[in-house]
Amino acid sequence: MPSARRPSCTCSSRASTTRPPASWTPGTPTKKRIRRGRFTIAAKHHITIAEIYEAELVDIEKAIAHYEQAADYYKGEESNSSANKCLLKVAAYAAQLEQYQKAIEIYEQVGTNTMDNPLLKYSAKEYFFKAALCHFIVDELNAKLALEKYEEMFPAFTDSRECKLLKKLLEAHEEQNSEAYTEAVKEFDSISRLDQWLTTMLLRIKKTIQGEGDGDLK
Repeated sequence: MPSARRPSCTCSSRASTTRPPASWTPGTPTKKRIRRGRFTIAAKHHITIAEIYEAELVDIEKAIAHYEQAADYYKGEESNSSANKCLLKVAAYAAQLEQYQKAIEIYEQVGTNTMDNPLLKYSAKEYFFKAALCHFIVDELNAKLALEKYEEMFPAFTDSRECKLLKKLLEAHEEQNSEAYTEAVKEFDSISRLDQWLTTMLLRIKKTIQGEGDGDLK
């Protein structure tokens, strides 16, 4: 009888060692990890679609929608850096479409999220600068109040060339002095070249100076 029982004991022992519970298997992906992986894939698909709408179909509204969706998926992954890149695309296009409040909210959000990060805080001044320009197009007083808020939130912004330019532009605009406005822009551009987006926004502000009409920044 003892010898007859040995195989069952051996079999039981083997079963316990060769078939451990799934939760104990090294490297087994959890449902959360699988879900997160799908978020990344989905985000990349939406970015690809957005780029097609940008470059080939020239439908900026739909490009914005897909960048926003991609940002949401990246947030689900807690990939904040990737989400911010998508949101900044949204903000730039929103401003071009004169959806200034939407652009302001994004630039302020991303600027606030990056200003305390040692690796990213240098970029915060750019985002606050762009937010202030959007305010400026809407209303000069809005821009002044926003500038004060950004300086208080992010003291390093005060010494930036972007902040100094804004103050010169506000002064020139208050005096309705288009020449002083243009000179301030030229001085800035001689050191930091203005891209197309900044040129467009600055020109829109200049056109609000009385008598400017459809002038340029030259």
